[in-house]
Amino acid sequence: MSDTRTPRAEKVNVIGLTQADYKGLPTTLCQGCGHNSISNQIVQVAYELSVRPSQVLKLSGIGCSSKSPAYFLGESFGFNSLHGRMPSLATGALITNHELLGIAVSGDGDSASIGMGQFKHILRRNVRMVYIIENNGVYGLTKGQFSATADEGQELKHAGVNDFPPMDMCMEAIIAGCGFVARSFSGDATQVRELMKAALSHRGTALLDIISPCVAFNNHDTSTKSYTYGKEHETPLHGIGFVPREEEIHIDNHDPGETRVVELHDGSFIKLHKLEEDYDPTDRMGALHRLQWAQEKDELLTGLVYYNPSRPDLGETLKLPKTPLSALPDERIRPGREVLAGMMSGLM
Repeated sequence: MSDTRTPRAEKVNVIGLTQADYKGLPTTLCQGCGHNSISNQIVQVAYELSVRPSQVLKLSGIGCSSKSPAYFLGESFGFNSLHGRMPSLATGALITNHELLGIAVSGDGDSASIGMGQFKHILRRNVRMVYIIENNGVYGLTKGQFSATADEGQELKHAGVNDFPPMDMCMEAIIAGCGFVARSFSGDATQVRELMKAALSHRGTALLDIISPCVAFNNHDTSTKSYTYGKEHETPLHGIGFVPREEEIHIDNHDPGETRVVELHDGSFIKLHKLEEDYDPTDRMGALHRLQWAQEKDELLTGLVYYNPSRPDLGETLKLPKTPLSALPDERIRPGREVLAGMMSGLM
């Protein structure tokens, strides 16, 4: 007897794309690598938010993490830069066309060591983009040396003992003036997705420092960058949820300690629990203090650490026109012969 059932149509989003349309090439990273989970969440988020791949610019530097953009949004634009130099490339590209959505993937070696100077300056300039650090505490691509985020006293089989204190990339971001600073754990897919949705909507640079275990060189139980440690020591600051811009949803009389179920625009439901003592992500000094306290208590602090939406992004600071520079005609962006002659005569 033949099967006459009609094949189920693949579900599409608002712009008519399936989730498969947001995938990239098959990964070449180690099986179980946290970076692969992050790539999968980017695919899921882009599909759910109906992001148009042709409007996305993927950016990366050098390292295992910087291979990740090949594994998501295969129909988008992409640049792989020199080691630590991705922020310069991102700044130039996103000034030239501010309509592109920038998603940068870097690592703790790429950003915290050779690229630290560029990392700090792109944050203070507030280029509108999502900056993801896949943080595993080692140089995985060059076989497991300590990175600048490795813990002091950490011991690895081939690298010995790390004698230097770690760089905290969330602290560095807050000090540099970044208005969206969050940390997550690649093993917490739900939190990664919700933070990424919020980051994509931020006006300016949104930093996501995601602890992403290296299964080859830094996944032993005592490592603060391991799956075991992350699951046992994760301390969420708050519940994370993101609702895209629609008509605002209001709830009344929601008391501290009370749980409420709220229907969202797409017909799904979200359960809200109001904390008795809410963490305030808009308190800059409070955020720095909480990060320091987490270090001292060996906590893996996750969630939205700091948020300040008031800073203008770089395009606003530079007073860029509404039309992207890349779309302006030559006569708008190139000085004429007379102007150049006047400039040259002034240098004589």
